[in-house]
Amino acid sequence: MLIATHSGKFHADDVWAVAVLDLVFPGCDLVRTRNMDIIAGADFAVDVGGIWDPKAGRFDHHQKGFAGARESGVVYASAGLVWKEHGPRCVAQIARSHASYSLSEESARQIAYAIDGDLVQYLDMADTGAAKNAPGSYGLSAVISGFNPNWLDEQAAATPAAADELRLAQFRRAMEFMKDILVNAVKYRVSGLLALEQVRSSERLEQGRLLFIRNSALPWATVVRNEMPQVLFVISHNIAEQRYMLHTVPAAPETFEARKDLPASWAGLQGAELAAVTGVPDAGFCHNNLFIAAARSYEGVLRMAQLALNEPG
Repeated sequence: MLIATHSGKFHADDVWAVAVLDLVFPGCDLVRTRNMDIIAGADFAVDVGGIWDPKAGRFDHHQKGFAGARESGVVYASAGLVWKEHGPRCVAQIARSHASYSLSEESARQIAYAIDGDLVQYLDMADTGAAKNAPGSYGLSAVISGFNPNWLDEQAAATPAAADELRLAQFRRAMEFMKDILVNAVKYRVSGLLALEQVRSSERLEQGRLLFIRNSALPWATVVRNEMPQVLFVISHNIAEQRYMLHTVPAAPETFEARKDLPASWAGLQGAELAAVTGVPDAGFCHNNLFIAAARSYEGVLRMAQLALNEPG
């Protein structure tokens, strides 16, 4: 299969679009050209050709009368056009290949929609001039533009053919960079789904007021806050540091205010001082702001959690 996109300077929208097609249809050849005969014969035409027809593999937005836009009103460029058609399939393939996880069709669609909202629409906005995706020189669109050869590079290439080869090589480098961003975006959201399942199935203790999570790396705060109103504290196992953590539960997003604080007498104590106050020999520390504490053993942290639960207030 052949993907055709325009020659000359490339932008983030065409790099993203070609990267997505290359992931969904591995092994495609790529040509960068403005030769309409070559474009017409390609399986996919991206950001060139003057046609938007996803079923025919045509993803251009430059033609007169183009009116493709999201429900929000954000106009599509080639990144969004390809993602709209192939995003869910791309997400599902990345989940299988990089997270060994099979997404449902609906979950893949929802993740693709989220990635469009967080990332793809801004590539389109930057390309159409609607907005920059970040200030300064380090928005994604600007970073991708930086992969283009500058005049010194092209001068060093010496011939038009050598300059074209250089631009194609840089386009492929930009594609690989963009693929890394896309893979990370999918893995982040898939890990969130898996974490949700694990947190929901975690062990409840102390009449449901305490939750034990076997891996401290799991993002648990949102689901506990939204779905588990009885839970006052969370115990987690920090596998990397081989200790157990005792966490308060945030009462609301973006705040240190907790449903219940750790005992005030623990504030800022470490080691022997904390052990003396708690009666837990392997107590490690308690943060001065009373939102996290630690012990070496499960038995130790469980005893600390019980003390915290029974503390008045």
